[in-house]
Amino acid sequence: MAPKQGTSEVRLPRVDEFASDLTRISSGRRVFSLALPFLWLAFYFLCAVLNWWPLAVFCLVCLSFVTYGSISHDLVHGNLGLGRRANSFFLSLIELLCLRSGHAYRSAHLHHHATYPHADDIEGAAADKPLWRTLLEGVVFQPKIWLWAVRQPTRQRTIILAEGFACIVFVSLSVALIPVTPILVVYVVLMIMGSWIIPLVTSYIPHQPNGEHALAQTRLFRGRVASIVAVEHLYHLEHHLYPSIPHHHWPTLAKRLDPYFAEAGVKPVKFWF
Repeated sequence: MAPKQGTSEVRLPRVDEFASDLTRISSGRRVFSLALPFLWLAFYFLCAVLNWWPLAVFCLVCLSFVTYGSISHDLVHGNLGLGRRANSFFLSLIELLCLRSGHAYRSAHLHHHATYPHADDIEGAAADKPLWRTLLEGVVFQPKIWLWAVRQPTRQRTIILAEGFACIVFVSLSVALIPVTPILVVYVVLMIMGSWIIPLVTSYIPHQPNGEHALAQTRLFRGRVASIVAVEHLYHLEHHLYPSIPHHHWPTLAKRLDPYFAEAGVKPVKFWF
């Protein structure tokens, strides 16, 4: 890849030239990644049963965070070193914990990587909208992604339909069990509301589709504040350039890419420091 900066060109190395070690994942890390969503789910139900509701809500915030932007994201790209069937199974299961279709997510996200910043990029559409439209987009984002994915000519349509049906069944069950316990319906409401910020944090904040070239169309974030607030997840430009690297290696990837970004004149965004 050779993005232009003025009249100069900066060649970014291939992943096998400088970061092949970052594509590998240990067995321990793989097990931890796959177990983490289920641990947060278990902690939620434990806290809810004990009426520790502030902690229960915190557990669901963590569950939402470690799925869509971390573990599920790695599964979408096949970055956890699993076989095809195992990868597909865990993608479905983990995203269903959050009442989302994992395979609809994969279809839309891989399309985003292939087409951004083109107009038919459904996942990145919020990047070019005003903030208020982005916030409204969040309310309909998951159904919109699911309907889009169902209409695509893909062999995954059956499983996408099944995942959508499973979400409807779970929501219906949670409502039916309100006389028995509110724990499930609270879970459902909070998980759905948690998904509303996805277009804001994955599309609006990191992208700038009117940039002149690939290094200018996704923002480069640096600084301790950004690192702490985003829990080392504001590496969207790095991910666009090297999608085969799992999320826990993004900080290392960023450090290796900094000299190339500096040479290309890419100015990082910092929050204070």
